[in-house]
Amino acid sequence: MILIEDTRQQSGKHDLKHRQFEEMGVQLIRCALPFGDYAVIPEVSVDTKRNMDEIAMNLTADHERFRHECERARDAGCMLFILVETEWDINSIDDVHLWENPRSPLSSKAISGAKLEKIMKTMERRYGVRFYFCRPNNSAQYIVKLLSGEIRRGEEQGNH
Repeated sequence: MILIEDTRQQSGKHDLKHRQFEEMGVQLIRCALPFGDYAVIPEVSVDTKRNMDEIAMNLTADHERFRHECERARDAGCMLFILVETEWDINSIDDVHLWENPRSPLSSKAISGAKLEKIMKTMERRYGVRFYFCRPNNSAQYIVKLLSGEIRRGEEQGNH
């Protein structure tokens, strides 16, 4: 089990509790909580990306950090949704190959849409993370639908 401990908990004043947690196999993550001292990891979380460029950077240059985040969510039993805001005509992960990286003309190392789609599908398979896509002006509605369970994997996203 993983617990969140509020950052306002004073360091050194809870060592006995921390040792007991450790003996029980409970892992602590320190994070600011809006109320209370301890909480459980949420069952569902949404990570938003402002565009295709940001997710491409996360999955290439920042791959290690992004992978660790996905592993932590999986290991905590949390369903992690990645919501990519895009103006491209991308409705699902199967459309990502249509994306044309604006960096391609500038660098031979720029990732292609086809390669990005392959990496995303691998991340889904290995870590259970799920990628969704929407227009920026619809992102708030998508976040609410993902967190409430109204949108789930396998359902067609439809027009974004």
